[in-house]
Amino acid sequence: MAKYADVKGIKICYEILGEGEPVFLVHGFGAKKETWIAQFKPLSEHFKVIRFDNRGAGKSDRPKGAYTMEFFADDIVDLMDFLKIDKAHIIGWSLGGMIVQNFVLKYPNRVNKVVLINTNYGFPDEKGPEVYKNMRIEEVKLKEVDPEKAFWDGTRTGFYMKFRKQLEANPSKKWYDLWSAEDLIRESTIDPPTIEDIEVQAAALKTHHTLDRLDQIMSPTLLIASSHDRLTPQSSMEEIHSKIPNSTIEVIEKAGHNSPLSKAPEVNKIIIDFLNQS
Repeated sequence: MAKYADVKGIKICYEILGEGEPVFLVHGFGAKKETWIAQFKPLSEHFKVIRFDNRGAGKSDRPKGAYTMEFFADDIVDLMDFLKIDKAHIIGWSLGGMIVQNFVLKYPNRVNKVVLINTNYGFPDEKGPEVYKNMRIEEVKLKEVDPEKAFWDGTRTGFYMKFRKQLEANPSKKWYDLWSAEDLIRESTIDPPTIEDIEVQAAALKTHHTLDRLDQIMSPTLLIASSHDRLTPQSSMEEIHSKIPNSTIEVIEKAGHNSPLSKAPEVNKIIIDFLNQS
């Protein structure tokens, strides 16, 4: 059941499932907490899992003005305080992984273990964030008139080609008893991002520069890269791995940016095993 936390005047929508060590799930750019459809329940069988909508997403408040990575990091620590959670594991995917890097660097004492999925350490200039922004804006515009086409167009960058063809052949197939293409299309029409949401999130991308500070992350860190990720390539993840002292990296083969969906059992097992290691 969705609940709301008042975080310094901003309402953050969150859901909690399971018992045990707390694990926070941080979603990506133009997404929302339901993006974790393939992780929320499986991980909750082992941990107390908290998924939430970032500011500017889903059912959380969408304050005006450009966002920064620091805003997102502060929202997480404020949500932890609201929930009376002193320390937690934290998992971020894509933009969520960028937010997590900034969170861990600012609040190292609030973190147990870290999982970064298909993310990067920043951009050489502002062209990168602009590309992301423009791509997402076109998706928002298309989704307003044809959500199905918007979804299928997005699968070109989100999924490995062979898996995408399987989705197209049977959109109602329930993958791993967790999700179907039809589920994702339907969910994409609920509380979707606006053009303004995309613009303010893109502003945060421009404030993400962690490469020179990654060696300060001392928490045990798992990096999950994907062999065919066209948005955050494996090479970027390998560079992050080379910078974070206590890190390991796993590469999901024949998978794109949406590997937590397409390869859910493999990704979930890797995460659960890592978090359970003493």
